[in-house]
Amino acid sequence: MDTVTRTDSLQEQNRRFRGTGGVSQRNRGLGFLPAFRDEDSGEVFLSRTRDGKVAPIHMLDGLPEHLVMQRDRCGRALRMVESVVAGFVRGERFYTRQEAADAVVQAA
Repeated sequence: MDTVTRTDSLQEQNRRFRGTGGVSQRNRGLGFLPAFRDEDSGEVFLSRTRDGKVAPIHMLDGLPEHLVMQRDRCGRALRMVESVVAGFVRGERFYTRQEAADAVVQAA
């Protein structure tokens, strides 16, 4: 079972998975791209910068508007809706942070 809840902040998730393949810095070399999945619809979205480029880390700014719960005064996304989980895409598959961490261990 994945140890990340939907309400964990991205910062908390990064702390929780620090030093494992559950963070971008530790799994990028194996072809993982930071992404989000809407658990309600099953849709997967690569993490993107505000200008639409694929982001090297999890960034909320590139999420579709209907998945952003809160923005700051400058329009920067602060919170995503609770149905969205952060994870990674490799090939055609979405991996939760825990699944990515496990895959990195298995690849070692």
